[in-house]
Amino acid sequence: MTAPCPPQRGLQGKAARAGVALLPGWRWSGRALLALACGLGLLAAQAQGMPDEPASQPAAEACPPNVPPVRSAGPARDRGMLWRLQRDGRTSYLYGTVHVGRPHWQRPGPRVAAALAASDTLALELDVDDPALMQQLNDAALAALDRAGVVPALSPALQQRLALAARRSCTPLVALAGLPPLMQAATLTLLDARWLGLDAAFGQERVLAAEARSRGRRILSLETLAQQTAALQPERPEDIEPQLADALRQLEDGSARRALVRLVDAWERGDLGFMERYEDWCECAPTYAEREQLKRLNDARNPQMAAGIVAEHASGRRVFAAVGALHMTGPAALPRLLQEQGFRVQRVDLSASRPGSPPGSPR
Repeated sequence: MTAPCPPQRGLQGKAARAGVALLPGWRWSGRALLALACGLGLLAAQAQGMPDEPASQPAAEACPPNVPPVRSAGPARDRGMLWRLQRDGRTSYLYGTVHVGRPHWQRPGPRVAAALAASDTLALELDVDDPALMQQLNDAALAALDRAGVVPALSPALQQRLALAARRSCTPLVALAGLPPLMQAATLTLLDARWLGLDAAFGQERVLAAEARSRGRRILSLETLAQQTAALQPERPEDIEPQLADALRQLEDGSARRALVRLVDAWERGDLGFMERYEDWCECAPTYAEREQLKRLNDARNPQMAAGIVAEHASGRRVFAAVGALHMTGPAALPRLLQEQGFRVQRVDLSASRPGSPPGSPR
């Protein structure tokens, strides 16, 4: 018996049909991968907002497989990158994440769990389980439908390619109704990760938030919905068609999927150096404009997030801050900014409990 298409989870009614309204319009689908590492909580949250309406779908065996939750029988393993932040006689933590995960990643590893247990506040880019945020997403979804008439018309060839990409992901086109074409492509790129056994439902932010809530910890957002939305918007309308064509190409030829495997594997083994060299392995061709957009997406957001962590720590809190791993790279890396604010910043060695890592292996 073949598996059915993945169940569609998310907002109801009109909000469901536009639940992905705030996804970024990446010029090449490799940027959707960078969003997972840069830390765009919206990207993961919105990818789950698919409609409940029936639609004509391909045969079940042609659909991306459902990624069901499983309970791992073995010990939990540490993944990602963790830093210890010490100042004013207190210790906080900084953790680099990606916004998709595998079902057996539902428990944090021993050192990550201990750091979270020693903290009284979990700081996320956005707490996507916050009811107030979900109401804002509902409102944004309805507004996106109201703006449906201003979406630029695409050439017939691109319309056909976009429709085929949606069909391959078992996503009815009504789910994307009213969204800018680049946002549609970014949504489909993330949904395509199901072929790799990856799903936003198992991203580390959700895992950590569930753990924090079970312990009665306070959870806060370091950014607002408006701030993340502003960082995601495409700029020049004339770039839409060539950008969409390139994004669809990476979906069609499998290069987006290959790059995502490299990204997730690097994050799992804590290889920050590899992630910094993304242009060497992303199978993309970043231009000057794209590099500038990455700075806006990543570096430009770091000072405010650092300021939020500093303020919480200064108020007497012990903070566990979990944000996208790419915020730990480059000249404006969060560990560097926090060190400049007087913190003693130390990378925590997670190698002892990493999958397949013998003692003494690189972090």
